[in-house]
Amino acid sequence: MIAGLILAAGESSRMGQDKALLIYQGRTFLETIVATLHKAGIERVAAVLGHHAEQILQAVKLEGVETVINRDYVRGQTSSLQAGLRALESPSLEAIMLCLVDHPLVSVETVRALIASFRERGTHVVIPIFRNQRGHPVVISRTLFEELLRLSPDEGADTVIRKYRDATQFVEVDDQGILLDVDDSEAYRRLSET
Repeated sequence: MIAGLILAAGESSRMGQDKALLIYQGRTFLETIVATLHKAGIERVAAVLGHHAEQILQAVKLEGVETVINRDYVRGQTSSLQAGLRALESPSLEAIMLCLVDHPLVSVETVRALIASFRERGTHVVIPIFRNQRGHPVVISRTLFEELLRLSPDEGADTVIRKYRDATQFVEVDDQGILLDVDDSEAYRRLSET
């Protein structure tokens, strides 16, 4: 089984409001990502919340989603990844599809392509590419979970992923959404105009 893991615990300081609650085409970013994962066939999805977790839980429809509250979210994204990995742990878990809440426009087709590549190749990591640029989400095999769980707060997942470049599958996709990082109010304004 591949589970979806959405990181949505940060303070969104550059945005000035919680990215999980930003609206795009009538749905919050968080709801949009959950819907994409479910449509692509990922049945088990967890969302890691932290900053303003209670407000997000009240405002967002998260049926069929396991919510994980990271009380240490101020320690950074790695702490949220680790909280999500611990919550999802099960013998049937083969890999996670790691999603960031500020990348809401990834297509269902891209998610399916990444899943198919992981199933066919069995590589440690699967990363989407659009016009020679790496993006998100990323599939990470359970073989890397222990190393990810040992990371210190100041080390990102890339610290581990880079070590396995030879065991990484890069999948070319026709999806600019993998690069679209809605990280500040200007990026959100541009997105809202599309």
